[in-house]
Amino acid sequence: MEPGSAKDLSTIKSPEALKILVIQQKMIGDVLVSSILVRNLRKAYPEAQIDYMVHESTTPVLQGNKDFDRLIIFKPEHRQNKLAFYRLLKDIRKEKYDVVIDAYAKLESYLIALFSGAKRKISYKKSITDLIYTDTVEREDIPDSKLGLIIEHRLALLKPLQLNVELETRPKLHVTGEEKSFARELFRKNGIDDSRKTIMLSIIGSMETKTYPFEYMARLIDHIASQGEMNLLFNYIPSQKAEAERLLALCKESTRQKIYFEVLGKSLREFIAIMEKCDMIIGNDGGAINMAKALNKPSFIIFSPWIDKRGWATFEDGINNISLHLKDFRPEAFEDKTPSEIKKQSDSFYNQFTPEMIIPALSKFLQTHLKA
Repeated sequence: MEPGSAKDLSTIKSPEALKILVIQQKMIGDVLVSSILVRNLRKAYPEAQIDYMVHESTTPVLQGNKDFDRLIIFKPEHRQNKLAFYRLLKDIRKEKYDVVIDAYAKLESYLIALFSGAKRKISYKKSITDLIYTDTVEREDIPDSKLGLIIEHRLALLKPLQLNVELETRPKLHVTGEEKSFARELFRKNGIDDSRKTIMLSIIGSMETKTYPFEYMARLIDHIASQGEMNLLFNYIPSQKAEAERLLALCKESTRQKIYFEVLGKSLREFIAIMEKCDMIIGNDGGAINMAKALNKPSFIIFSPWIDKRGWATFEDGINNISLHLKDFRPEAFEDKTPSEIKKQSDSFYNQFTPEMIIPALSKFLQTHLKA
């Protein structure tokens, strides 16, 4: 019998009695992408117990997802307090999982997998992982499909199990009827014309080095607004309001008339409901983009200079999902530079990434989706 074959798994326990744990303790985008592991496991083993360990702050993106049986919550205290983490390890041990799939692949998850006692433990190949896991998979550097490396890497974690199902590749978000009603009412109260396209603008990245300069962003927003009648929404959280107001002030008066500045969600679920009502998203790469893609919304993404877009440029088809990076235009600027060096010089790199580089592709994207 070949190690890692489907038959090998069935010798552990019948598929109906299997207990499987998937680990992903990163942020929203990673949790969404890794949810395709849970969905494909559910397709292959409909009667198995499948649990999903995620960071506490990411749980809203999994509401309504019926592919897992339980969420195992990794809380801040598990990272900050050794005793709390030890108690978590003991709880995992008691569950007697048969299979652990570690998509996080950091010290915390190494310990969780090790203490789980699972007969099959799967993760990515690193210098230490062959000592802990029964199966390790290589992460390729170049994507071989339009799915993007991050999707391909996750699906690779399923290869040792040789699932006898057609694999699902796109993460999904679930929006309730009540949430859809909330968004409709919010649009109505704010006088948003449903007959016009509504564009969500991802104006602020997760950090300054992932945020396209406001002077440039304002010029892009002015260009977007000049393409016809539309509704524009800013994606920001209340603590970023002053920054959002600064960007708003940089836009032309004719542009500001199309921006519904106060329309934003008070929670992650409210943002998801609002995004579901929008027609597309444009702006900085980040969690908002990943949630929009999970809602199957067209996206136009601007990547930070220090991020390798091959990882998160998912479902790129040149029509519905388009992303741009300074490296697409000036690859010579990145020669012999590490990501950390580029990150330290992000301002300099961003200054080179002018709106004039972006506008031709952005115009084509808008022409396609404003009239669709």
